[in-house]
Amino acid sequence: MSLGRRRGAAAPGVVPAPRASKVELRLSCRHLLDRDPLTKSDPSVVLLQQSQGQWAQVGRTEVVRSSLHPVFSKVFTLDYYFEEAQKLRFEVYDTHGPSGLGCQDDDFLGGMECTLGQVASVWFALSPLRRDTPLAGAGHGVGCHPWSHGPSCVWTLFPAFPPHRPDFSDVQIVAQKKMTRPLLLKFGRNAGKSTITVIAEDISGNNGYVELSFRARKLDDKDLFSKSDPFLELFRVNDDLSEQLVYRTEVVKNNLSPVWEPFKVSLSSLCCCEETRPLKGLVWDYDSRGKHDFIGEFSTTFLEMQTAFAEDQAQWDCVNAKYKQKKRNYKNSGVVVLADLKLHRVYSFLDYIMGGCRIHCTVAIDFTASNGDPRNSCSLHYINPYQPNEYLKALVSVGEICQDYDSDKRFSALGFGARIPPKYEVGKPRGIQGVVEAYQNCLPRVQLYGPTNVAPIISKVARMAAAEERTGEASQYYILLILTDGVVTDMADTREAIVRASHLPMSIIIVGVGNADFTDMQILDGDDGVLRSPRGEPALRDIVQFVPFRELKNASPAALAKCVLAEVPKQVVEYYSHRELPPRGLGAHTPEAGPGPAP
Repeated sequence: MSLGRRRGAAAPGVVPAPRASKVELRLSCRHLLDRDPLTKSDPSVVLLQQSQGQWAQVGRTEVVRSSLHPVFSKVFTLDYYFEEAQKLRFEVYDTHGPSGLGCQDDDFLGGMECTLGQVASVWFALSPLRRDTPLAGAGHGVGCHPWSHGPSCVWTLFPAFPPHRPDFSDVQIVAQKKMTRPLLLKFGRNAGKSTITVIAEDISGNNGYVELSFRARKLDDKDLFSKSDPFLELFRVNDDLSEQLVYRTEVVKNNLSPVWEPFKVSLSSLCCCEETRPLKGLVWDYDSRGKHDFIGEFSTTFLEMQTAFAEDQAQWDCVNAKYKQKKRNYKNSGVVVLADLKLHRVYSFLDYIMGGCRIHCTVAIDFTASNGDPRNSCSLHYINPYQPNEYLKALVSVGEICQDYDSDKRFSALGFGARIPPKYEVGKPRGIQGVVEAYQNCLPRVQLYGPTNVAPIISKVARMAAAEERTGEASQYYILLILTDGVVTDMADTREAIVRASHLPMSIIIVGVGNADFTDMQILDGDDGVLRSPRGEPALRDIVQFVPFRELKNASPAALAKCVLAEVPKQVVEYYSHRELPPRGLGAHTPEAGPGPAP
């Protein structure tokens, strides 16, 4: 992926949270104004969000007919950015037409403005990693190990880092927040006693979603001249014993054995990801005036749903408590059947990291002659004692982030395009600073040469990734950071190597240093279409991200790391999703319980 469309960065030394938390908003109102002379108002709510000083409509709830105390089943899902003041406006209307149309003919019942931060104190709060572990470790042997011959020899450094694991003990998620505000008319006048309640839930840690399909049979007939018009409401029982509407089905007209349309709901919304949390289902006979007739209810849990569905016994008596008290031989007011249940687990980048997946970073530095003589101040490899060159800036910015995801802190550093002395050896660098020192020490000892062959580097890292793939676990993912100043001379072989690597646990980041023509690098990036090998084989995944350093020359290290690493979390999840591999420690998964995109 290319530069310029990403948001949400993490400072070096801190494990970054997701680029945006996902927040679900649920709405209800009380004591609305009654604008209809013969019946009650038919309210709906329009949600608007301010962007660049302009209000834009996010969406609109369904219309709740003839009700001054509506509870809306429509759920709004928003991206939440802690660092931004995201202004929201809720406008309530007495709706005279379909809810999807404009509001020009509707009666305004009141509005409320706030920021999403006021509604949702639901952000990830990730503590910084502990830095109290000394960087003196049992040094692994570090030397120059050529794995090809000739002037384009690639040499490898293995700096050693002491193992320490991230401390996630301070991770906090506030799961729900409820806010009630008065509705205001124009000029700030109160709309009587009208209020709107917004419930925000963080679904960033959501572990999947479920597809449910219900039907019923032999429901009580509540209508005199026709059959009942049933609909089902599913509620979650909260810790304070209050009941939160999860979903409301459509109305099936004139039918005592209705089949309702399937629907999807996140596990966070359904049961707060707690399979034993109580759930309630209520069945009603729809009335256009809002006075729905109660048919019956049933209680269950998501765990019971799964167990009963697996045993083909997922049905519940729909019971009306009043009838049960009055009628001696009363059994039920019908039966509700769970016709289908499909569970889809969804895992995040953080799930894999906390499950023990290590990110192994390999840095490949261009030592071709086009960089210029390192002794010349015009060279891209020139070591200025007062200011790091572009290679060093990129190396340090990315390395400090990547090392926090690798428990043993071992980097691989590759150089390409140089002639090296026969018995050349490097010292024993430790940490990112050790890699920097190895880079600086090698410059006066190697001869910058050529050509700029990238395919051998990709193939080398791909061999390590292929060995990891055969383990069948989400245990290690490889990032190859290529720092280069210009045109790749083995473009066909590079395309072939990238397509093969797209099937492996591997991402490739290319940072273009200097002012050369990087058109070929843009081709390797998959933004403008799927990259294909010379034989026409498409890449399985887009694993290449190109960043021209000149566009970030004056940016902070954090901004550079943000652009360089922006796509890595998504690429990690995409790979393990394709392989249907859950985070380590979660055990075997079923075909319906693999990682995948949320609805």
